[in-house]
Amino acid sequence: MILCANPALDEEWEVDGVRREEKNRVLRKRQWAGGKGVNVARWLGWLRVPARLVLLAGGEPGRTLLQLLRREGIRYHCIPVSGATRVNVLVTDPRGRQWRFNPEGPRVGLAEWRSAVAAVVEELQRSSLLILSGSLPPGVPARGYAELVRRARRMGVRVVLDCDGPTLRHAVPAGPFLVKPNEAELREWARTFFRAELSLKDAARRMSEMTGGWVLVSRGGRPALLVHARLGIERAMRPPHVRPRNRLGAGDALVAGVCRAILHDGPPDSWLRSGLLVGSMATQYPGGVLPPRARLKTVLRAAGGSRPL
Repeated sequence: MILCANPALDEEWEVDGVRREEKNRVLRKRQWAGGKGVNVARWLGWLRVPARLVLLAGGEPGRTLLQLLRREGIRYHCIPVSGATRVNVLVTDPRGRQWRFNPEGPRVGLAEWRSAVAAVVEELQRSSLLILSGSLPPGVPARGYAELVRRARRMGVRVVLDCDGPTLRHAVPAGPFLVKPNEAELREWARTFFRAELSLKDAARRMSEMTGGWVLVSRGGRPALLVHARLGIERAMRPPHVRPRNRLGAGDALVAGVCRAILHDGPPDSWLRSGLLVGSMATQYPGGVLPPRARLKTVLRAAGGSRPL
């Protein structure tokens, strides 16, 4: 199952250019259901992995978000909140350059968060993997994910964690099965804990030592790194060479590919291969748009059947 605590209604504005202190014409607009956890659920659906999504949503943007999820066939359990779901704006110019504007999101009350935790714990009874993806909304303690990691571990459910900042700092010692920082997120985390500047591999090893599990560092077009310090395993793999059309949601697609391989009990190398392939595919399509089903055959060659998250 997947928790998306701070989803968004994503909106792209295609413009004829961006000029300072001048009118900028919006040529086209489109909307889709967004937020990192929503993106992971979308790609898992494309990968034919049944996934259950828990999310917090409210206001008119929240109602539109849920309508879009239903249209896509994404199964969800919504925790209503009093604040309005955020609207993220992506501005794209004719050269393909993009600017992202992401609000913090609605303030979530303690009772609302407790309802979300209860929903997650209920879903964990039918799950073999918990994905905690994206930021926590204002009002939720930075230790929110750490609590869920501990609850999941007590129930024998592995946790894949993809977040940053204080939320990551608190959740790492709780012992998730796999953490997926990008290079900038890992370096920010390392500076918090260690005085000396660490190399990328050293920082990944330190994080792995602290979790007792796996760390997968995504690096865009450069080789990704998979580390398990206690097992003495280090793997590096370069993603397929593509010219990105869009980078929004590529890391979430990577997480979905990795989780599918984990659920199929594939070896760690297959986690990297599957994740990098799916993440690279995501860069070839606009945000919120999935590839044709025919492209799934490449992934299916390396993976078997599926089971619920």
